[in-house]
Amino acid sequence: MRAALIQLNVGDDPAANLPVTLDFMRQAAAGGATLLLTPEATNIVTPDRDRQRALLVPESDDPTLAALREAARELGVWLSIGSLSLRHDDPAEERLANRGFLVSPEGGIVARYDKIHMFDVDIAEGESFRESASFRPGNRVVVAQGPEPIGMTICYDLRFPALYRRLSRAGARILTVPAAFHPQTGEAHWHVLLRARAIETGCFVLAAAQTGTHPAPHSPDRKPRQGYGHSLAVAPWGEVLADAGTEPGVTLVDLDMARVDDARARVPAWRHDPVVWGP
Repeated sequence: MRAALIQLNVGDDPAANLPVTLDFMRQAAAGGATLLLTPEATNIVTPDRDRQRALLVPESDDPTLAALREAARELGVWLSIGSLSLRHDDPAEERLANRGFLVSPEGGIVARYDKIHMFDVDIAEGESFRESASFRPGNRVVVAQGPEPIGMTICYDLRFPALYRRLSRAGARILTVPAAFHPQTGEAHWHVLLRARAIETGCFVLAAAQTGTHPAPHSPDRKPRQGYGHSLAVAPWGEVLADAGTEPGVTLVDLDMARVDDARARVPAWRHDPVVWGP
């Protein structure tokens, strides 16, 4: 199976971001990919929370989701939308949803996943994030039935290994980690954490990422967000199969799914875990 990591540099205007994503999808399909993956925050990245709330709509009305579903149907591909920022389905909830989707080649939504772990951190002086103030965390672990069983996660989830062990025990053979990783934490932790999750679970790990300085022409008085890039594909034995570097674009990678069974047979750590994990 050929997968495509779509690395984006999304700005604060969803209408301007969408054509770039659609063009990369067409490039990926033309390159033979049947599973396409986009990063966290595929529709918008902005330092202005008021603008975010003013622009965003519920899932049923979101033009980015509708267009990406139609493109998946036209191209006949599986599409992992890393996440979209959306108005929450609960009308009483003022916070947003950070929601990932798996879309079938027919354009149907096969699975949804709301990010569980919120990025509430103080990276350095002047670099604080409180994702939970704007987004409502999810509470469901999701294994989607795609071309292979796919365990869905988002960005900061990466730091919680029990989630990935649970996904692998529930049948996942591919783990997705779409991200908008900060450059400082990315430089220190991105590669090693993704490789660890692959080794611990015997899964392929596919992580499409945001990169570069995110355009914010509608918020010129605010400090723009930065993305680490380096969309990564990691094999079940832990070796990096592809690293997209720091430029937006499409990175193709071939997945030999027999390697999942091979890695798990050689070091069956999941069998030796005394903790019983539910699905």
